[in-house]
Amino acid sequence: MSSYATQMDAARKGIITKEMAEVAKKEYRSEEFIRQLVAEGKIAIPANKNHKCLNPEGVGSMLRTKINVNLGVSRDCKDYDIEMEKVMAAVNMGAEAIMDLSSHGNTQPFRKKLTSECPAMIGTVPVYDSVIHYQRDLKTLTAKDFIDVVRLHAEDGVDFVTLHCGITRKTIEQIKKHKRKMNIVSRGGSLVFAWMCMTGEENPFYEYYDEILEICREYDVTISLGDACRPGCLADASDVCQIEELVRLGELTKRAWEKDVQVMVEGPGHMPMDQIEANMKMQNTICMGAPFYVLGPLVTDIAPGYDHITSAIGGAIAAASGAAFLCYVTPAEHLALPNVDDVKQGIIASKIAAHAADIAKKIPHAMDKDNAMGDARRVLDWDAQWECALDPETARKIRADRSPEYDDTCSMCGKFCAVRSMNKALNDEYVDIL
Repeated sequence: MSSYATQMDAARKGIITKEMAEVAKKEYRSEEFIRQLVAEGKIAIPANKNHKCLNPEGVGSMLRTKINVNLGVSRDCKDYDIEMEKVMAAVNMGAEAIMDLSSHGNTQPFRKKLTSECPAMIGTVPVYDSVIHYQRDLKTLTAKDFIDVVRLHAEDGVDFVTLHCGITRKTIEQIKKHKRKMNIVSRGGSLVFAWMCMTGEENPFYEYYDEILEICREYDVTISLGDACRPGCLADASDVCQIEELVRLGELTKRAWEKDVQVMVEGPGHMPMDQIEANMKMQNTICMGAPFYVLGPLVTDIAPGYDHITSAIGGAIAAASGAAFLCYVTPAEHLALPNVDDVKQGIIASKIAAHAADIAKKIPHAMDKDNAMGDARRVLDWDAQWECALDPETARKIRADRSPEYDDTCSMCGKFCAVRSMNKALNDEYVDIL
């Protein structure tokens, strides 16, 4: 039996776990550097004791920016085989986390399949599962029902759970008084809000937070403090409801750390570009450097079908300003359950944003592949370029579909290629154009 309860408990006792050692190796950091920041709560290593096949990752602003992929079935799209195909595609493309947001059927077999076969961090939102687990209307569920589902997910090996602990009955009055344009757009937050309105009771995830912390400590589950009041449109960004909830999330972060439970804090959804950096700095202060996990932020509301782009713009700014974890957004956001191609586009867009931010933050070795790409392009080595590419399959296909007459050019420039001309000129060769 281990001599520590959680990664944070181990770090505070001066113990370097195998997970910390693995993270240190991946991040080109010393093991002591990782241990110290896990002890302080500035790095989280979500690693449920029952997730035996986990390839551990560290989440923190001083590490590589990590990517989460949301998946799961719904009443209209019920095929778990397709979801598993998406899972494996996401892992193969470098996603560090998978969130199962299934809202239909018997979710436990799929969840247990993930924690027994998938090496990525696995996250869930237990409030979704509460309704379908008990097959009862929301109003009939009790606080104990919700807490029991948190325990079930912990037992099943889930590495982090999103819990909307930060809204209370006071939030009901705020939402009614401040007249937000989009009210609450968090699915889990809206369920908790509706439950409070129908029952007249306090948010169970807030009222019984200490009991939840004991569950998380037992299995080493990281709490992802959900932002129920995240803005769902630009007009609601940085409003009273969002900021008041953030203050409470800061208090809940401190309470979790007192129990050696790791925490991530979720952040804004839709937000004008000029507010993103300030929000990241504010979160860092209020939540004492806990890793920040953002959905987007989406920097405009008018791009359905292209929201992987609007979120990548916001995600790059957020990560460069201190966010540690980006939740991908696909072209299907606001429209439909994403298919396999949507998942791929969402991951690539998020990985571009994360990588660009890591370069800006001077994360160790972040620019290595960019430098290698520059070398490959200078000598027109196409195979070497594919090795550096985030998505070599697409790059290869584009070149093959529009192949040039000469291999040392592309079909856009032909012999007008600047790289070709410079190589020849610097080698004192004749530069033939026509």
